[in-house]
Amino acid sequence: MGELVLAAKVTHVPSMFISEKEGPLHGIRESAIQGLRRIGDMCRELKVDTIVISDTHWLVNAGFHINAKPEMAGVFTSTEFPHFLNNMEYSHTGDPELGQQIAEIATNNGVTTLCHHEVETLQLQYGTLVPLRYLGIGNDIKVVSIAGWMYDADLEESKQVGEAILEAINKSDKRVAFLASGSLSHRIPPNKVVGDYMFKISEPLNQEIDLMVMDMWKTGKTKAFLELLPKYAKDCSGEGGMHDTAMLFGLLGWDKYEGCAEVMTEYFPSSGTGQCNVVFPV
Repeated sequence: MGELVLAAKVTHVPSMFISEKEGPLHGIRESAIQGLRRIGDMCRELKVDTIVISDTHWLVNAGFHINAKPEMAGVFTSTEFPHFLNNMEYSHTGDPELGQQIAEIATNNGVTTLCHHEVETLQLQYGTLVPLRYLGIGNDIKVVSIAGWMYDADLEESKQVGEAILEAINKSDKRVAFLASGSLSHRIPPNKVVGDYMFKISEPLNQEIDLMVMDMWKTGKTKAFLELLPKYAKDCSGEGGMHDTAMLFGLLGWDKYEGCAEVMTEYFPSSGTGQCNVVFPV
């Protein structure tokens, strides 16, 4: 029987890639990078076989979709932020068996989901690639990437996908980590001023609500958070509609979850958005 051994909400801000480079912005995201490295260390200590990532940079229009192709390698440049994230080499190994199991269970439970483990040209998005880079994951741990930005689906469906992920894990023989890869609030400032917001939030109220949400997570107020989630995702422009977060809590047991989250990277604003790295005990 398989086991969920780690669950987390993580940042994928492309400014971490800039932070690696020599120059005036060197080191600006060191705390975010270190938080992800701690989570990567935890994965290795827990002998994780596969990491499942809900990626809010993968937009899909019809059905839920999974990338679990065996060979995942290439060079990535973001079409959104090519000046931040470019020519990033990566090499990962997918887990077709687990990806297909998740898709079949989710579909049988009423949420149409397809696993594309035989589509060699389907590329990973940076909501998957950036966390893996700073977790320090190469080909030693397998990867399943799930689209976390649904054009026209409700959060209940993503909750059900999260439940299907847990069921698939339990039916497998694998030790699995799940990452919800996305920001908290996600209001990027207008183009004319966005360059001034590298270290600022776009809407001060968004930051107050983000911090309130993190406090709910830290104090185990899951039911209160889930009651807030749909309005929070809408009013604070949660990244990808916060479908990654709905999958996370579906996986954890939804409103029955009573764990108190541990912060790996304290809250920080980035290009107007709210970011953090947080682990949820399982």
